[in-house]
Amino acid sequence: MDPKNFSSPSSGTPILTQTGYWAFLPAPLPPVITWSLPLVAALADAERDLSKLATLAGSLPFPKLVTRFFVLREAIFSSRLEGLHASMADLYAYESASIPFVKPGNEVREVYNHVQALEYSLERVETLPISLRLIRESHTRLLEGISDGLTPGEFRLSQNWIGAVGSTPSTAKYVPPPVDEMNIGLDQLEKFIHAGSEIPALVRAGLVYYQFEAIHPFLDGNGRIGRLLMILLFCEWNLLPQPLLNLSVYFERYRQEYYDLLLSVSQKGNWESWLKFFLRGISVQANDSVVRLNCH
Repeated sequence: MDPKNFSSPSSGTPILTQTGYWAFLPAPLPPVITWSLPLVAALADAERDLSKLATLAGSLPFPKLVTRFFVLREAIFSSRLEGLHASMADLYAYESASIPFVKPGNEVREVYNHVQALEYSLERVETLPISLRLIRESHTRLLEGISDGLTPGEFRLSQNWIGAVGSTPSTAKYVPPPVDEMNIGLDQLEKFIHAGSEIPALVRAGLVYYQFEAIHPFLDGNGRIGRLLMILLFCEWNLLPQPLLNLSVYFERYRQEYYDLLLSVSQKGNWESWLKFFLRGISVQANDSVVRLNCH
């Protein structure tokens, strides 16, 4: 990782590790947010559109029957961002055991694990607040039966990095904080989730999502768990009564912009562009969900 590419103290600082490579240490949340007119407008649109969805969701006669479709859809598109592909029909077939040739390690199994992790977490959050413990439990379900030395349910004890195949911490595009700093960052993130704040909830969610991905606490599954965390936040913060928002559909549609904007926060402190993108995704997907619910 080239420290010269990371020049904004508002998001964090590059640090030289004891083993001689550079890693990125995210600054504690929240950053100083510049409330430009475009950002305020994006927030107003997102709040309005999500409120419409929440109102409609509150009137559903059998919400759990409808919710399952959105849970499956979220798992499909969140997994697709990680190069894992399965259709709705694949998941139904796997669930009913009508395709017994599916073996552990198959992509359908991995996507179905995501479904189980999400359903487990949604039930668990009714009695256990969002916490590092709940995140670890969700990760266990996500990688159950498919991991190979990837320590399901455990935060990493070694360095990871993001880059091209064959890259090292020295050549990778991004290197998350070392283990000790990672644990401090996770503790700070957990406190931020539960602390009172004047920052609007949807903006706070966008901050939490970036921070989790920047910390990158697992050897595998960070993106999927981060997106799962968004669903839990929306439910715990009473933004939606059911998990009916498929943000992963939007992220997958604008995949390169999604990745570029997350990296731009780390490198340049470009919080406004990331937050506008995140809020626009909420608006787009809230409207999409309203259309789909009205068609049922």
